[in-house]
Amino acid sequence: MVEQVKRAFRYRFYPTGEQAAQLSRTFGCVRLVYNRALDDRTRAWRHERSRISYAQSSAALTEWKKTEELAFLSEVSSVPLQQALRHLQTAFANFFARRAGYPRYKSKKRSRASAEYTRSAFTWRDGRLTLAKMTSPLDIRFSRPLPEGSQPSTVTVSRDSAGRWFVSLLCQDTVTPAPAIGAAVGIDAGITSLVTLSTGEKVCNPRHEHRDRARLARAQRELSRKAKGSSNREKARWRVARVHARIADRRRDFLHQLSTRLVRENQVVVIEDLIVRNLLKNRRLARAISDAAWAELRSMLDYKCAWYGRELVVIDRWFPSSRLCGSCGTIRGALPLDVREWRCGCGAVHDRDVNAARNILAAGLAVSACGDGVGPQRESSRTGRSSVKQEPQRVTAGIPRL
Repeated sequence: MVEQVKRAFRYRFYPTGEQAAQLSRTFGCVRLVYNRALDDRTRAWRHERSRISYAQSSAALTEWKKTEELAFLSEVSSVPLQQALRHLQTAFANFFARRAGYPRYKSKKRSRASAEYTRSAFTWRDGRLTLAKMTSPLDIRFSRPLPEGSQPSTVTVSRDSAGRWFVSLLCQDTVTPAPAIGAAVGIDAGITSLVTLSTGEKVCNPRHEHRDRARLARAQRELSRKAKGSSNREKARWRVARVHARIADRRRDFLHQLSTRLVRENQVVVIEDLIVRNLLKNRRLARAISDAAWAELRSMLDYKCAWYGRELVVIDRWFPSSRLCGSCGTIRGALPLDVREWRCGCGAVHDRDVNAARNILAAGLAVSACGDGVGPQRESSRTGRSSVKQEPQRVTAGIPRL
C-alpha cells in the first residue's frame, strides 16, 4: 500500500555575500526573539504565576518592532520570527507533557543557527528557491532529485559550526512498503562491535571519532593557544569545527547504510530500550558510547521501519539478555564486561554478544506474538521506596528458543 509522508530533503548551498549577510541577520533576530519570549514567559511564571500564550507572544513581537531599540527586527522576514515563537510554544507543550525538559536559551556560539520559512515567505519556481527579502535564488547543489511534481511546504535554512550552509525542503513524498519477507533479527549494541546480530554476524565499530582523535587534539591545542576574541582564534575554532563535522558526516553515512540494510533484509527488527544519557555517566566509556551513536541508529531504524512496512520491537532495557542462557533459560549471576565468553551449568558455551542478540530476538518475537512487554519481574519495596529489580531464574518461560 502506497503511503504519503512528509519528508525533508537536505542540500548544501553557497550563498552570495549579500545573501549570507541577510541570513546572518535573520539568524540573530530569530535567536533574540526566541530568547526574549522565553525570558518573558519565565518571568511571568516566577513572579505572577501566569502563563503567556503564543498569541500574547506574537502581540508582544509586534510591539517590540515599534520600539527604537528593536526596530531592526523589521529588516528581516517576519515569518522566521513567528516560527521561532511557534517552536517555543511547542517546547513548552513538550515540557508540560513531560516529554522534555524546560526550554533553554539559544546560544550564539553553541546553538545551530537556523531559520524556518513557510510557504508565504519563499518562492519556488522551476527548481529555484528565492527567500523573502532576497532578490536572487539560492545556489543549491541538488545531490538528489526532489519527488516529481512536489512543492516544498516549509524551508529551513541553517549554518553549522563549520560555516557550511544547508537548506532543508519539506515535501510530500510517496513511500512504497518493501515486499514482506519472513526474516527477523535481534540486535545487541556494543562498543567493540557496533552491533551483533542474532545470525552471529558482528558489525565492526568504525570508531570515527577515535580515528580522527589525533587530528582533533592538534586542532584543539592550536585553538587553546590563540588569544580570546582574535581573528586567529576564530579561524582555529573553524578548524576544530571542520574536524567535528567530518566525524559526524562519516558516522551518519555509516549508520544510514547499516540501518537501511537491516530494514531491507528483515521483516522484524528487535532492539533493546537503551537509555543512552544514563550510560554516558560512565566516565570510562562515555566517549566510546558517544562515538557509537546508538540513539541515532535507533532513530533511523524507527522511521525506516515505519516507512517500509517493517516491525520494530523494543524490549525492556532490564531484560538480562547477556546473562540469560539461550539453551536452558538459566540466568547467570554476575557477568563483568571483560568476560566475552561464558559456560552455563548445562554445558552450553556462549559468546556474550551473540547470545544476547539471540535472546533479544526471542523476547521480541514473544512481544510481537503476544502484544505484551517482556522484562524482569519486580517486587514492591517494603519501605515504600523505588522497587529493586528482581530477576527470576526463568524470566523467558514460554519464549521460543532459537
